[in-house]
Amino acid sequence: MLEKTTRMNYLYDFYQSLLTEKQQSYMSLYYLDDYSLGEIAEEYDVSRQAVYDNIKRTEAMLEEYEEKLLLLQKFQERSTILGKMKELINSEPLPKQALLDAVAELEKLD
Repeated sequence: MLEKTTRMNYLYDFYQSLLTEKQQSYMSLYYLDDYSLGEIAEEYDVSRQAVYDNIKRTEAMLEEYEEKLLLLQKFQERSTILGKMKELINSEPLPKQALLDAVAELEKLD
């Protein structure tokens, strides 16, 4: 569950501007503020089922955006490469070719 929450938080960060205000609000309350479905339903004066359906549809939309745009995947790949580069920089002697290879990997992501 924690892994799904983390993934949804990342997807929300990357794609929130593509969502409606209502979708943004529900997702923010549910995933960022840790509101329950009942609390969100009470806040918006709708049924708990309506909130659940909206959140599930929005989660599916976020996954579709990621399938097409790959922003989260590229972010994760960049983070991994940057971690490798930091390790290489701290190596003795400085492995210049390995650093150049890592830079080339980063360039391929764009």
